[in-house]
Amino acid sequence: MSITVLNPGLLTTVQDMGRVGYQQFGVSVSGVMDPRSAAIANILVGNPEDEAVLECTMMGPQLLFNQAETIAITGGDLMPTLDGQPMPTYRAVTVQAGQVLRFQAPKTGCRCFIAFTGGLDIPEVMGSRSTYMKAKIGGYQGRKLQKDDVIGFRAPGVPKNLNIRCMSPEFIPRPVYTLRVVMGPQDDAFTQQGLDTFLSETYSVTNEFDRMGCRLDGPVIQHVTDGNIISDGIAFGAIQVPSEGKPIIMLGDRQTTGGYTKIANVISADFRLLGQLKAGDKVKFENVSIGQAQDALLNQRPL
Repeated sequence: MSITVLNPGLLTTVQDMGRVGYQQFGVSVSGVMDPRSAAIANILVGNPEDEAVLECTMMGPQLLFNQAETIAITGGDLMPTLDGQPMPTYRAVTVQAGQVLRFQAPKTGCRCFIAFTGGLDIPEVMGSRSTYMKAKIGGYQGRKLQKDDVIGFRAPGVPKNLNIRCMSPEFIPRPVYTLRVVMGPQDDAFTQQGLDTFLSETYSVTNEFDRMGCRLDGPVIQHVTDGNIISDGIAFGAIQVPSEGKPIIMLGDRQTTGGYTKIANVISADFRLLGQLKAGDKVKFENVSIGQAQDALLNQRPL
């Protein structure tokens, strides 16, 4: 009724769609970094879209299955294998008791998501099973997975015909990192030259990135005065630009408020790309309207 962690990989945590409703108390939302990929994995194994999954970063874990279960792996291609044989992604796969799931190295992207039929036996904390490591709440004992951890299944199963579920290759995301944004809320704090720089130049992902934020390097974005404001709320995908003029994209474990100007926000439909960024990747920004952002999200829904 469980999996055993033989090797935890670089960073593997339990995440769902996040801990909503507690930012006013200083509790971060957390949740998966690529909501679309996690939802697809759950759909493939017959779960609700918001069921908790394992989020694996860069170097995935080694998992021993102690009973048969149906799983699906989506997101970045970390080259999964089952008992040493290549395992397909974006497809429901039945794993037998005694088999071992391993990952080799990132081929595309940096995060993959593993969904399990029936969900993981992880208690909810404040309405979510997401791991918030800084506060040590949620997930598996409030931390990333470690060697010899054992995680049970709430309602394991190998439903008939489930292993024929797959996603057509043309709908599988490719690593093209042009991020669409809606400008604001403090875009008026930047000169026209600064706005033009932001929307025309290419930025590089630095080594300073984690679940909290992603710092970019590239041309300086010019402010009217400086990058300081009275602290206000921060959304997933908000792009802060401190006085130094280099953008920082805020992610799942972001602080609840911040005092830097936010030039724009990545649209929800492109979180699937944002969640796959890694050091060295190149990023460009494209301005879209709120209506276009809403249409892009709706167009992702019929999966």
